[in-house]
Amino acid sequence: MIPGMRLAASFCKARLKERCRVMKMGKSSGLSLVELVIVFAVIAVVAAIAVPGYQAFSAQRRLNGAARMVMSDLMAARMKAVTLNQKVKIFFGNSSYRICNDADGNGTVEENEGENLSRDIHPQYHDVSLSRSADPIFHPRGTAMLGGTVTLNNSQGFKYAIVALTGRVRISDAP
Repeated sequence: MIPGMRLAASFCKARLKERCRVMKMGKSSGLSLVELVIVFAVIAVVAAIAVPGYQAFSAQRRLNGAARMVMSDLMAARMKAVTLNQKVKIFFGNSSYRICNDADGNGTVEENEGENLSRDIHPQYHDVSLSRSADPIFHPRGTAMLGGTVTLNNSQGFKYAIVALTGRVRISDAP
């Protein structure tokens, strides 16, 4: 054999051996049991840290959502009073409320009088409860006879839907 060919052949053998070694290392697929256990342990630690924060976040979102729903219905009651040119009163319970209008035109709004809109907040906001200082009554001009505050609360705190004598409805963090 020619000396240069021998050198080339030995070089090719060495290259081939290295390629085989690299391929063997690259052929390893999958994870060992120890690696899987470590991955699951890291996931469990991250989940244990994240879950309490997510629960508090969800409770705060439910409280804000219930407050927006009550405020929206109070504003709709005010618009109904102006549209129908009748008084409209909102009767609040612990987790529900009814909006009634003065259908007989006697100047007073009785419970279950006129078109009733009943709303229960518990199907959507199961941990939120309601209380109020007075049941608001809206006049045909859009003003409120009794200004009042509807208090919504759950484990994350309180929100207040405030009805001013001018008929303005707003949400506040303080009464």
